[in-house]
Amino acid sequence: MLAVAAHIRMSRAPDDLVAARWVDGFLSRLRGPWQFTCLRRAAVLYYLLRSAGRAVDLCIGVRRDEGGVLHAHAWLLRDGALYLESARSSERVADFSVIARFPQPAARSA
Repeated sequence: MLAVAAHIRMSRAPDDLVAARWVDGFLSRLRGPWQFTCLRRAAVLYYLLRSAGRAVDLCIGVRRDEGGVLHAHAWLLRDGALYLESARSSERVADFSVIARFPQPAARSA
């Protein structure tokens, strides 16, 4: 993974969608504790895209379902809009309350 990030920094960065598909394929093949999750996907893409100079944000949110069970989701934003997310994921994100965002938005002056 670090070799891919170093290659991106040293050469022309690949298209973001190509990078996302590569990350999805790579994570889908992993088993055990490294299996594909939205947090792993978002964290890897965040690192790769930020290393390539892209202004993306990593968001982590939570929500409770009708039964009170807590769910979490992680996603990327670019220019305030969902970035590299599936249509299914895009529909769900509105239901989540953001509990963390990286980098943190600049504090507003009073």
